[in-house]
Amino acid sequence: MNSKLVELSSIRCFGGYQRIFSHYSGTLKCTMKFGIYIPDLRLHEKVPVLMYLSGITCTEANFIEKSGFQRAAATHKMIVVNADTSPRGVDIPGDSDCWDFGKGAGFYLDATEPKWSKHYRMYTYIADELPNIVQSNFAECCLHRWGIMGHSMGGHGAMVIGLRNPKKFLSISAFAPLCNPMNCELGKKAFLGYLGPLKEDWEAYDSLEVIKNYDGETRKILIDQGTADNFLAQDQLLPQNLKTVNNDKVFIDSYPDIFMQMLLVI
Repeated sequence: MNSKLVELSSIRCFGGYQRIFSHYSGTLKCTMKFGIYIPDLRLHEKVPVLMYLSGITCTEANFIEKSGFQRAAATHKMIVVNADTSPRGVDIPGDSDCWDFGKGAGFYLDATEPKWSKHYRMYTYIADELPNIVQSNFAECCLHRWGIMGHSMGGHGAMVIGLRNPKKFLSISAFAPLCNPMNCELGKKAFLGYLGPLKEDWEAYDSLEVIKNYDGETRKILIDQGTADNFLAQDQLLPQNLKTVNNDKVFIDSYPDIFMQMLLVI
């Protein structure tokens, strides 16, 4: 069943329109919001789509309001879709007790712990439901040219979702991602709460483990990591751990202009 979209805003911006919609998510069992930027296009023109995943504490608004990505998207003729970071409009005991778990911190996984499993299914929402909704409602989207990227928690989500869905997402990019969440405090807390105590259950959503076990067509992941990042200094991001992975089907590289490099891939 198609989810009915409700347009909340539409703003002219850098040769295109930045729009925000709400819809009922059958996956998350709640009403969600997402943003979509569509540059000015010719009649019937179809262009690549980039899915952006935000970090902890963010909503769908942060990337839209703070990044200025719209200028590059208009220049390179790319549609950009950005999602929220957790289910909204549902109240679960403990979901607002801290900044790094619950609301605003869904970690792009499908929770298996009973308390969270009904609503916290962000992996399926991002990998399946939201792309299908966008593709069904916006004819400008090129079905076979989607990429995925994200920041921090969203970078972890982009790597995991991108590698586990290689035919759907042709490019993977990340800014300061959580590279090995099952070995950092932020990730351990989230995985224990959402997935339970078994480490083998964590591996399905750990970026490093997914890279290690990937066995599809050769992929390149573009990562940009700043050296003055506080989370880097606190050993939350652990990009150095990726050097331990020996998988000749995944190449990890870094570029100063990830947006343009991602466009060249998809």
